[in-house]
Amino acid sequence: MFHDVIIGIPKEIMKGENRVAASPDTVKKMVAGGARVLVETMAGVGSFFSDDDFKAAGASIETNVESLYEQAHIILKVKEPLFHEGLNKHEVNLFHPGQYLITFLHPASPVNHEMIKNLAMMDVTSFTLDGIPRISRAQNMDALTSMSTVAGYKSVLMAANRLSKFVPMIGSAVGVIKPAQVVVVGAGVCGLQAIATAKRLGAVVTAVDIRPDACEQAKSLGSNVWDVGVPAEVAIGQGGYAQRLPDEWLNKERENLKEAVKKADILILCALIPGKQAPLLVTEDMVKSMANGSSIVDVAIDQGGNCACTVPGKVENVHGVTIDGTKNIPGMVPTSSTWMFAQNIYNFIAYVVKDGKIELNREDEIIASSLTTYKKEIVHAGAREAMNL
Repeated sequence: MFHDVIIGIPKEIMKGENRVAASPDTVKKMVAGGARVLVETMAGVGSFFSDDDFKAAGASIETNVESLYEQAHIILKVKEPLFHEGLNKHEVNLFHPGQYLITFLHPASPVNHEMIKNLAMMDVTSFTLDGIPRISRAQNMDALTSMSTVAGYKSVLMAANRLSKFVPMIGSAVGVIKPAQVVVVGAGVCGLQAIATAKRLGAVVTAVDIRPDACEQAKSLGSNVWDVGVPAEVAIGQGGYAQRLPDEWLNKERENLKEAVKKADILILCALIPGKQAPLLVTEDMVKSMANGSSIVDVAIDQGGNCACTVPGKVENVHGVTIDGTKNIPGMVPTSSTWMFAQNIYNFIAYVVKDGKIELNREDEIIASSLTTYKKEIVHAGAREAMNL
């Protein structure tokens, strides 16, 4: 399957990112399939995989990451290429023409546009894992669903940790303290996991989603549902996912969301449109309306964010509200998330590599949805739309 293919696994450089794109288990499968696998030294340390673990699986350990990029035909990463402070150059500049990159690129997000353009200029063929369609034959490659499960769980713990009050109802000798109000915007995989986690912590949970089916799933977990008045025929796109709303309906959704946001002690934002920039749903005025000490986690920040006040990659106090724009939430649960991600990315490369070569059938839904740069062009539909190409 991978005959004569050289696969490179560099160490992730994003601050706080502890995941790695392969586990010893998936390295063993790649090597068994005929690949030569190069793993940068210490790449797995944050996920508690040692160099010796990777060696035992058949990998070669590379101390020089530039040499790893030079040799590899395919680079597997968790996060998009970033500026490498240790090398004083951007990771994009480590690639060479004709190379392949498979990772989460989030190409529709404005902060990634320049990087995507540079990948195209370098003649790198790149795939973004957030473009994998949620169809039955792609389920085992769907890293976005896997990581959304992790992010939904962890986001509630992060918000609760910063909240200025108890989450569950607390009875004491001096009286009863009411449970926290948690509002989850976006009841997809991430949102449903957030709802379940908040319920376990004892919060009163309200879900917001423009899709009736998602609202029903939220109800089944014990959540209340907040109706924002968007009709199903406007809200639902291909495959049952939310689609980008026309401005008039987006404005109506924001208007109807105001009261729910005002009442929230914790606001978890995870409303996404597959392959496109996340919708801006929470304005600065809405943040101002929240009680001091409240907590927001903008899980959608990798695709631009749902809140106007979120600073990508930072935690800020805005109008007395803590707003968390952490871009790598799954990296904070490295053992579980790496185990899931490594299996997903292995299944993806096993799908696209045939007889030692990557086969690009652009009529294939999985390829068409994930292919981002190809032959010096940006081909990803969501990225082209966001860049007005």
